[in-house]
Amino acid sequence: MNGIKLESMLKEFFMEDIGDGDVSSEAVFSSDELGSMTLIVKESGVFCGREVIEVGFAIIDPKSTVHMKVADGEKVERGKVIAEVSGTMRGLLQGERVILNIIQRMSGIATAAAEAQAKTVGTKAKICDTRKTTPGLRMLEKYAVRMGGGYNHRRGLYDAIMLKDNHIAFAGGIKQAVDQAKARSGHTVKVEVEIETKEQLIEAIEAGADIIMFDNRTPAEIKEWIHLVPAHIATEASGGIHLDNLEEYAKSGVEWISLGALTHSVRSLDISAKASSDFFSKEDSTYVNLGRA
Repeated sequence: MNGIKLESMLKEFFMEDIGDGDVSSEAVFSSDELGSMTLIVKESGVFCGREVIEVGFAIIDPKSTVHMKVADGEKVERGKVIAEVSGTMRGLLQGERVILNIIQRMSGIATAAAEAQAKTVGTKAKICDTRKTTPGLRMLEKYAVRMGGGYNHRRGLYDAIMLKDNHIAFAGGIKQAVDQAKARSGHTVKVEVEIETKEQLIEAIEAGADIIMFDNRTPAEIKEWIHLVPAHIATEASGGIHLDNLEEYAKSGVEWISLGALTHSVRSLDISAKASSDFFSKEDSTYVNLGRA
């Protein structure tokens, strides 16, 4: 994950939430009152978001300290403490919601990726994501897929050629689209072609596609057609695939299964932040109990 980009993203998210100031915290606490906060998982899943916690609280309060208790990609059970954070009370309160929102979503995605990948055990299929990510969060969401044991498809329009139905329609056919793509791209760039019929499959093979995507095809159709694909061409299935039918697709012989649901409709993992009544003394920076919750 790009640390510079992460810091920039988090600053923007904090600006949206804090605006000109946190009137609630500033009305109750002085700028030098210190405290601690514990981040706790409230349901089982796969955790993801260590850097978000560490970088996020450091942006709000450079003197804050974070003690991580789990690693990205680690399975966690309900009640597990994932991090302990100490710093100014204002900083803890200003940072908690934005940080929780992000790590809950990242952990939900990692959990979903782990569940999906488990459905492919015993086959050669691997789970990957799509471009159906939340605008502005793609780097974080794709990182979360990897932490859940999945793989990343292309990161955007800029790093891979994928010829979909509309590219093919505009170009006048699969051969024309592939020919143009190969003529205008370097030798290191692979060309993926989306197909929906057996005739399109044969045309894509003859055109020299590097990857063929079976789009919205049933497992039975893929199993019937896949023997036509030479070994040097990678295969992918996409469209209408979910946890209930994922195992059937994995058994069809396809190498990759791309799931938009990993990012576009995933449920966040429930994580909460609890403030401690123990916080630092201003004088000696040691923990004392002053009776404030």
